[in-house]
This record gives sequence, structure tokens and C-alpha cells, in this order.
Amino acid sequence: MDFETYVARSRRGLLRFAIVLTNDPELAQDVVQEVLLKAGQRWRKIGRLDQPHAYVRRMLSNEVISQHRRWGRVEARPESDLDRPTADRLAGVDRREAIVRELARLPVQQRAAVVLRYFEDLSDEQIGDILGCRPATVRAHLHRALQALRVEATVTALTPVR
Repeated sequence: MDFETYVARSRRGLLRFAIVLTNDPELAQDVVQEVLLKAGQRWRKIGRLDQPHAYVRRMLSNEVISQHRRWGRVEARPESDLDRPTADRLAGVDRREAIVRELARLPVQQRAAVVLRYFEDLSDEQIGDILGCRPATVRAHLHRALQALRVEATVTALTPVR
């Protein structure tokens, strides 16, 4: 498959993956663009691999992790007034935004593991290949992430509504 065909087929999926990892659509577009630029320069080698998409996904996750390390843990948080619920017809949107907001609070490795498992439906081995770690480490990331999400959900449920 040539590079242009690959980009046409995979760009939207890579962008969705990047948006969930970065929690910032604009940054996600920049990261995907950067990764595709690098992949395009090395496509002769990447295109010959058994799974070029897995390789590019790993490039993407590595780029997000690198940017996270470069910029530290500085994250913009929306005002609490923006978190108020809206009409019932938008309940699905609210729920999705709440999930993405909770994922954004996780460390980047845990967030990547959760996204790859539950959004991309990959196995521990595949996630380990993408993140550059062992399957046991993937399971540890998933366990810690799910525990953190459960604690946050419990605290939110116990918080009185004013």
C-alpha cells in the first residue's frame, strides 16, 4: 500500500486516538500531522512491515508521551460552571465529555493503555508493542487507571448536589 492510500484510510482513526490521548483536538491534529510527516519520510521501510498501522500508532503514542514530558503536567482545566449538565437530548454528549475529561486526569501511559484497550480493542501484547512495555506492565497500567477512575466516580457520586 502506498502512503497516500494509508493516510486516506487511517487518518481519522489516528486523529480520534490522538484526541483521546491528548484531550485537546488542536494538539491532536498537530501530533497526527507531525507523525504522518515522519512516517511519510520513512514510508519505504514502514510500508514493508507486516502491520504498518501498528507501527504508526506506536509513533503516535510515543509522540504524545514525548510532548507530555516536554511540557510537563501543565493542563488547562475548564471552569466548573462549564461542567453543569444540559438538556436530556444531549445526555450522550455529556457522558462522552465526562469520560474524556476523566481520562485526561490519568497519567499519559495509563490513558494510552485504556484508550488502546477499550477504544481500539487491542490485546495486552498489542498494547505492549505500541507502548514499548511488557504485557504485565500494560495490565498494571490498566489496573491503576481503572482504580483511579472508580475512585473518582465514587467521590463524584458521594458529592452533594447544591
